[in-house]
Amino acid sequence: MGKISLIIALAIGLVFGIRKIYFLPKFNAGEAIPEVEHTLMDGSPFLLSSLADQYVLLHFWGSWCGPCRHENPHIVEIYNQFGSAEFEDAQGFEIVSMGIETSEAAWKRAIERDGLRWPLHIGQFDRFKSSMAKEFGVREVPTLYLLDPSHKVLMVNPSPAQIVEFLSDKRRV
Repeated sequence: MGKISLIIALAIGLVFGIRKIYFLPKFNAGEAIPEVEHTLMDGSPFLLSSLADQYVLLHFWGSWCGPCRHENPHIVEIYNQFGSAEFEDAQGFEIVSMGIETSEAAWKRAIERDGLRWPLHIGQFDRFKSSMAKEFGVREVPTLYLLDPSHKVLMVNPSPAQIVEFLSDKRRV
């Protein structure tokens, strides 16, 4: 009985280890993010480089995702607190939300209902097969990347509290 239990425990550990590795986002702290070029919800073109010298939160989420919708009020609070803040080493803070979706209507409804009032929304309607999800290695949502003013990754999947703490320390008083 002991050998079988050990084999089962090792198999379960292996499955969970592989799953954890599979779901890791593509970029790590310290790595530069490639240029993002896409069309925003309002139809205007967007380049990540247009946010040079700003802290940026890349926010991958889905209208169909319970944990995303639960986290959205905290993301709104971060935007309300830091969207117009002045920083010692940056010209500002912006959120770029990328909806990993299948339904444009559901995505737009969720943006409205959750009060995601920042202007930078990109919709991807092939879920995890979309270009943005593939480029950033997003295999689950929510996924967050906090970028420094040169668009290097500061944090991968930080909690809202970690983001607030970091930005508060950088805020000009």
